[in-house]
Amino acid sequence: MTESKKTPATLLEVPRERWPRHLAVIMDGNGRWAQRQGLPRIEGHRCGVASVRKITEECSRLGLEQLTLYCLSSENWKRPQQEIDFLMHLLEQYMIEERTTIMDNNVRVRMLGRRTNIPEQVLAELDQTVTMSSSNDGMWLNLAINYGGRAELVDAVRAIGSQVAAGKMSVNEINEQTISNHLYTSGSADPDLLIRTAGEMRISNFLLWQISYAEIWVTEKCWPEFDEETLHEAICDFASRNRKFGGLTK
Repeated sequence: MTESKKTPATLLEVPRERWPRHLAVIMDGNGRWAQRQGLPRIEGHRCGVASVRKITEECSRLGLEQLTLYCLSSENWKRPQQEIDFLMHLLEQYMIEERTTIMDNNVRVRMLGRRTNIPEQVLAELDQTVTMSSSNDGMWLNLAINYGGRAELVDAVRAIGSQVAAGKMSVNEINEQTISNHLYTSGSADPDLLIRTAGEMRISNFLLWQISYAEIWVTEKCWPEFDEETLHEAICDFASRNRKFGGLTK
């Protein structure tokens, strides 16, 4: 990381080893923010994309290892079709328009979630961005799309069950690492910090297994209002906490 003048002194005073390595964000409040501005809900989603760009660039600049964004939950398909169609359009547009930013920031993109129900043209652009960025060696940008924590666990259990049924694994060999290895996030470190915007105090079926020991930080700001200063505030708060992981500290 280059410690430029953009990084506030308060953050630079925090020992680097106390920063989160993996940050996960539930990006909530796009629609509410838009309604408060007298705008259609879809305009909130459009402005939310700008926040994605700002926070992705800043996390990469700060040297975080991973950023996981909750883009579309498996429950979001219940929303009005017009809103769903617009979200798919935004996702496709993002995959095309942000490629330069992704490559300039040496970011690697990965999708977490089920591919079912996502339009083919959206998947095609997503796959192209994933492939294009695969040679980068910087921060991982994990996009949770059509994602549900329970669905992820179901998929993992099915995969493990298939291996047991095929005689490739015994029931007694199944442990926590086995389950982790079969999640969408296989090979990734678990999030250290989970941020939720818009003041909501729930995890909404997001990374149920992976956030077992993550610190949680909630802000009243809606996602379109979430900026670099708010990110720095969250990191500083995280660094001030005494993480016990179920044990005791002196």
